[in-house]
Amino acid sequence: MKHVCHADANYLRFTHEATDFSPTQYYDYIIIGGGTAGCPLAATLSESYSVLLLERGRSSDTSVLYESNIFRTLTTGNDSDSPAQNFVSEDGVQHTRARILGGGSMINYGFYSRADDYFYNNAGIEWDMGAVEIAYEWVENSIVTRPARLNRWQTSVFNALLEAGVVPNNGFTFDHVRGTKVGGSTFDDNEIRHGAVELLNNANPDNLDVLVHATVDRIIFSTSNPLAAVGVIYHDSNGAYHEVYVRTNGEVILSAGALGSPQLLLLSGLGPTSYLSSMNIPVVLDHPFIGQFMADPPRTGVNIVIPYASTDVGIRVVGITDSGPYIESPTIPPNSTPMSFLPFMGSVPPLNTSVEILSAKVSRPLSTGWLHLKSASNVTVSPGVRFNYYNRTEDIHQCSNAVEVIRKMLASPALNEYKFNDPDGGQSFRFIGPSLPQNASDYETIASFCRESLATFWHIHGGCLPTKVVDSGLKVIGVDSLRVVDASTFFNSPGTNPQATTMMLGRYIGMKILEERAGY
Repeated sequence: MKHVCHADANYLRFTHEATDFSPTQYYDYIIIGGGTAGCPLAATLSESYSVLLLERGRSSDTSVLYESNIFRTLTTGNDSDSPAQNFVSEDGVQHTRARILGGGSMINYGFYSRADDYFYNNAGIEWDMGAVEIAYEWVENSIVTRPARLNRWQTSVFNALLEAGVVPNNGFTFDHVRGTKVGGSTFDDNEIRHGAVELLNNANPDNLDVLVHATVDRIIFSTSNPLAAVGVIYHDSNGAYHEVYVRTNGEVILSAGALGSPQLLLLSGLGPTSYLSSMNIPVVLDHPFIGQFMADPPRTGVNIVIPYASTDVGIRVVGITDSGPYIESPTIPPNSTPMSFLPFMGSVPPLNTSVEILSAKVSRPLSTGWLHLKSASNVTVSPGVRFNYYNRTEDIHQCSNAVEVIRKMLASPALNEYKFNDPDGGQSFRFIGPSLPQNASDYETIASFCRESLATFWHIHGGCLPTKVVDSGLKVIGVDSLRVVDASTFFNSPGTNPQATTMMLGRYIGMKILEERAGY
């Protein structure tokens, strides 16, 4: 695995502020969203065709690339030009939305793990698994590191998982396999981040224009049959509006994320007729499932105070259990106020300590919700979204399974060193927020804990699902020259972390489009 030095960031040569650059009137492909999927997609299509990549956020500079305090990056969303935009779901859960070239890969914990077989078998996509493998390798050869070592806490978590029965020991692997493993990371061994933005270094610079602070307001459609996307309207940071169009056989491709893509389709007149009419949005095409089946795998667990300042960066270890949940442990850096990272407010750890979040992801939740517009005309107003966490008892049962695994981990010898001395001579853990419930067999007690400890891993998906909104090639049903390539097309969050699969998807669909054009 190799890396491009940040000093050799070739993508900066064709990245421009939207206020300072006038694009040509026509491109072969216009990609909306320069995120985790949009960057590899743009790089791939530029190999043979002209591409315009429009990103609403700012460019990825060294302040982000060298920022190892992920917690600080995730909680700076009050600044209108910060890389992370904070919002609250209608369920009351604190969330973060990427607003930077490179997308969520620039503000996350860096864990890299490929999708599970369940994802491929239930994605509604006709996969060419040989091409999937090639696409993953393309990403991995550019920005992914095999950790040279595990630091103190991640080593303890690895051993605690094994002692809790999350077996076998799989060592290092990119693959999603039952048991305990070390995964890849987009942080290198010098704690420097490598994200999807660096995949743009693989682009043909003569064929790619990247604009930052370019916010797409709506898609332009043809006025004759067949209905087709022909261009977009976007505005720059000065409020000036611009129109740009695609050439014959080209496409407009949405890669604006699980919130941005369905939002923009609705604003452009695709969606349920009755809903659009109630919002006074002219109906272009009735599409009843846009913005539906929104999901976010719940995070549950405990927040352990450890008696030293942890130097761990990112997540390196994960446990994939037989009973459903995935177990992992991110770090809140020393002397940090928990703020929106924790599922509660007002608790502050003692000085010169760290907080380790021994957490579980409820995989493949059955509870889903919906997205709706808060403004019918202003794309900069984030949509409202409700996920209906734990509305299905099956999700509570999986949370209960997670609680049992975490209970066994806390009882394991591997975590003994993190206990504090008690006045009575004993030892115990210190927690911020709720500790595990005493009665592990009472459903209502467990359900109450799951809801009390509810938080997010930011693995939002849905809103533009295959067979409902897009076809097996991710083309929008009923509209020519319009495609969606991002996590809004996921029925399930792939594997333990979706970023690997989302980057793979951008490369994979790009390769398939090139094949289609060559055959045509």
